[in-house]
Amino acid sequence: MFESKIRKILCFTIWLIISAQSSNAVELTIYAPGADEDLAKALETASLTNKTRSEETSTSQDFLAAARADYARITSVLYEFGYYGGVVHIFVDGREAASIPPVDEPRSVNTIQITVKTGPKFAFSKTQIRPLAPETMLPEGFAIGKPALSGLVGDAAAEAVSAWREHGHAKASISDENITANHKSRTLSADVGIAPGQQVQFGVLNVVKAESVSTRRVQQIADLPTGENFSPRELRDAADRLRKTGTFQSVVLQEAEDINPDGTLDINAELINAKRRRISAGVEYETIDGITLTGTWLHRNIRRDADRLKVEASVGGIGGDIGGVSSNDSGIDYSITTRYDRPATFSRDTGLFLGFRIQLEDEPEYREYSFEIGGGVTHEFADDLNAELGIGYRFSDVRDDLGTRTLQHLILPGKVTWDTRDNELDAHKGIYANLQLIPFYELKDSDLGTRVYTDLRSYRAVGANKNLVFAGRAQLGAVSGSSLANVPPEYLFYSGGADTVRGQPYESLGVDLGNGQTIGGRSFVGFSGEARIPVAGNFSAVAFADTGFIGPEAFSIDNGEWQSGGGLGVRYATSIGPIRFDLATPFDDNAGQDFEFYIGIGQAF
Repeated sequence: MFESKIRKILCFTIWLIISAQSSNAVELTIYAPGADEDLAKALETASLTNKTRSEETSTSQDFLAAARADYARITSVLYEFGYYGGVVHIFVDGREAASIPPVDEPRSVNTIQITVKTGPKFAFSKTQIRPLAPETMLPEGFAIGKPALSGLVGDAAAEAVSAWREHGHAKASISDENITANHKSRTLSADVGIAPGQQVQFGVLNVVKAESVSTRRVQQIADLPTGENFSPRELRDAADRLRKTGTFQSVVLQEAEDINPDGTLDINAELINAKRRRISAGVEYETIDGITLTGTWLHRNIRRDADRLKVEASVGGIGGDIGGVSSNDSGIDYSITTRYDRPATFSRDTGLFLGFRIQLEDEPEYREYSFEIGGGVTHEFADDLNAELGIGYRFSDVRDDLGTRTLQHLILPGKVTWDTRDNELDAHKGIYANLQLIPFYELKDSDLGTRVYTDLRSYRAVGANKNLVFAGRAQLGAVSGSSLANVPPEYLFYSGGADTVRGQPYESLGVDLGNGQTIGGRSFVGFSGEARIPVAGNFSAVAFADTGFIGPEAFSIDNGEWQSGGGLGVRYATSIGPIRFDLATPFDDNAGQDFEFYIGIGQAF
């Protein structure tokens, strides 16, 4: 109560002193008796005079023009907060800005004082919007007796129009407005009329500009529901389907001005193609595994189908084992992957993909050359939920502690991805969940097996500015069914390295067969946690801990071994993602070396 009395007695004054960079040493005062913190902040933000102070080349004429404009800008803010009887005075060196004639403008400006008397706060005496579409939900504050914030009137009218449009009345609009402020009763009467117009159905999609993509394909991908009732949501979804192809830099779906005689409304599509080709590259470095180089070449719209061809190549293990200790020598890994995607092939949400991959993995515990070819379908269930299912042939030539052999597999890879992250390379909130299932059948020995892997990630930002981020990750995997000799080494699990347990040597934990022989495990469990802490500017610090388990039996943690590691890292934010540097140490006594460091682009997960 004491604070309330003080607030009524004292006035709320904001002093803003011009920066030394301004060409005029103008002192600005915004004086608003009785204004609360939110209103004072809004007045400061709305003031054009305040913005003019930050411009280095501002002249006295600029300040005077800004002061004259502030009458309307500040009055608008008062209306937004429910004050319709406010009085605004703006004094430029003691003279009312509105009264200074253009022929008598001062050559210099030293002080500007803005005085705002809010007057009483008004309440709604009438809140009528008619007619309303069924199930229209107006803003909660738009009600008799509630503070008469001007923005609520506009929001309520916009919501009423939007509701009619959702019911197929595409040309719904505001027909009349009667807004009256009664200063005697300190109330505001709002009476808004809506013209719903006729209910219409979707007409045809006219492609006004599509450059190299055929009109037929644009219509097929957008899949506008011609003949059905107009819906803004359907229109947005059609535009999103076109954007997701990656073919278009800009997608605009605009309603035609006139309704057709048959009650349909055509939609005009203006599309601008993205660049047809794109090249990207990346680099990562780990103390033990060395340098990994990646490159991608993307070619869009190959056959005027909004399709695309993507070629990815990587070379890893360059300069590996520098300063480290490894039980076995590892060589350089190579891979090249090609994938062709054609959206909206079987339905608007179901596409086709074809691809092949050639790979050589020369790891400490095995050496595998493999070739894989196949294809399948993709499906978009929602904006953040998609899946794909394929069929393929896989050939591999293997040399590991089980011997040397060749394998031929028929594979049925499938995966489901749910991704609500706000940023793929530097997430602050959201969830990422990826589930992979690969049944595989060895053709020579008629041996059937299944590989399951899931990757779960969660992100939460806390603090006043939401810039302290806690990130967690869980990885689970299992290989069941097939005999070990018929399982490709790539399908088995290892722990250690940047993607599993930092601080531990790359793929250092497997299943010990005795006599110095090691292979991958049938089961894998991994957990990682990070705290990403802002430091200064673009720099942030990271504290992390990882742990991983490898076992010889699928879906079991009764046998096997754990390893753990953790450390500290630094991130530097760039336009392409944070540059990552992590220094990690093992938490186990038999890890081999004390520290490892990792450099890359993007967060660790």
